[in-house]
Amino acid sequence: MEQVINVTYPKQLAFSLKMQDNEFIQEMQKLAIIKLYELGKISSSMAAKILNLTRVDFVELINKYQVSFFSYASEEELLNDLKNA
Repeated sequence: MEQVINVTYPKQLAFSLKMQDNEFIQEMQKLAIIKLYELGKISSSMAAKILNLTRVDFVELINKYQVSFFSYASEEELLNDLKNA
């Protein structure tokens, strides 16, 4: 079951980004899902499914938005993972 969210934005916003309305809507949907993933609220598989992508395609997409596939709360957490690998 899908839900709909309505977002009000000034018409000139899409125009200033040189996007048609439908392109802007798709971009906002992508950005919302990517941000939820980045915050750890959803998994990469769920994000990919919502965006109708494979997980590999999702990883490539988040790379374009400079979002890391690997999420570590701190440098220490990353170093511990590397030490235990």
